[in-house]
Amino acid sequence: MLLNSKYFLTTIITNLLLIVCVQAQNPIIPAGTYGADATARVLQDGKLYIYASTDESVNYPCSWHFDALSTSDLKTWTVTKNIFSSKGDKDQVPYSNAPLFAPDIAYKNGTYYLYYCQPDLKNPEGVATSKSPLGPFVNGKSINLFGNNQIDPGVFIDDDGQAYYIWGQFQAKMAKLKPNMIEIDSATIKYNVVTQKEHFFHEASYMIKRNGIYYFIYTHMGRADRATSLGYATSKSPMGPFKYGGVIIDTDHSDTATWNNHGSLVEFNKQWYVVYHHSTHGDKGMRKICIEPIKFNEDGSINEVEMTTQGAGSPLDAKEKIDAERACLLYGNVRVDTVTSTNEALTQIQKGDFAAYKYIDFKDGLNNVTASIIPGRSGGSIDVVLDNSWGPSVGTIKIPAALGNDKNIEISTTIKSVKGVHAVWLRFNSDNQESFKLDWFKFK
Repeated sequence: MLLNSKYFLTTIITNLLLIVCVQAQNPIIPAGTYGADATARVLQDGKLYIYASTDESVNYPCSWHFDALSTSDLKTWTVTKNIFSSKGDKDQVPYSNAPLFAPDIAYKNGTYYLYYCQPDLKNPEGVATSKSPLGPFVNGKSINLFGNNQIDPGVFIDDDGQAYYIWGQFQAKMAKLKPNMIEIDSATIKYNVVTQKEHFFHEASYMIKRNGIYYFIYTHMGRADRATSLGYATSKSPMGPFKYGGVIIDTDHSDTATWNNHGSLVEFNKQWYVVYHHSTHGDKGMRKICIEPIKFNEDGSINEVEMTTQGAGSPLDAKEKIDAERACLLYGNVRVDTVTSTNEALTQIQKGDFAAYKYIDFKDGLNNVTASIIPGRSGGSIDVVLDNSWGPSVGTIKIPAALGNDKNIEISTTIKSVKGVHAVWLRFNSDNQESFKLDWFKFK
């Protein structure tokens, strides 16, 4: 017991030392930090927590530890690292050193249960426990499931206290959890709860209940045969049958290599939100977590929402620096990439590429733009366009070539006066692939 107490205290101190704070706007995690498979829960202290897979390399998805994000106001997010690990000096999975995928969490009788997936194993799903929502989560144990495609655990606790476990790819499976929250009741397993054929289901099961309706949230394969969307289906019973509802959000054109999505719905301070991820780096991994407000209609249906830069906050102040990596849409070859360990920028810019930022507030009027550029071997320009990508430019930033110079320079230019709230599209022109990088921009 003394050893466990020492481990708990040491880990808490270590986690606190690794806390990083980031302000509102999408993505909600800071430059140099990457996460995916976001499960959002409001827990016993009233804070909103997001548990995520941790991406760390373009060579493989996920990693050997989980991080958590938390907030009291949706304006300032705290990133707590290494709340649970499957390898290294904090290893709490004694039976495997495989990477960790797709967490979910549940609370019962003073204990937090963290569910995880290790797809390379014969029995890939497991659970660890803690007395704190930020861990340390310890004593990982395998959950004995049945059948193939055991992936992406989802846990739902109904109003009567009964917990359900959901898993699967291409078709979702579901069973009641026993009171210990660690074992499933195999007699209750139901197959084909939602399917690829009937619901465009791919993976990433998540469930909520609202006004007597059960909402099954999942990765949706119904657009261009790609898993870029989050979809939903509804039922009057936790185990179905479920009726297809539609798409909640689609991350197509968030990156050149956007492939999958994985997220959740959560109510916080009487507003509902969708939490999701999208790719960066022109890679299927290196993903970023974002959040958008959503609306339920009177009949219980959900309106599809767009990706934005403002996320859960208000439109961005045009006079403040807007980090270029916060683009919500990218067209062409342009992508978000790491330029230092704590900074990202738009890179690999080619002629005809676009980046969009939704939405920016110019208030009573601004007529100048400044951009922070990392010069390349050739020059180019950036047209500032409002509201849509094909409109006329309100101004152009001309960028010189700078052979061998990779230091940031700031370039300012006059534009037509802009008032009010707009989507801002940046239309790029460059002489070749070794062109400039865009770090940030602002108006005055």
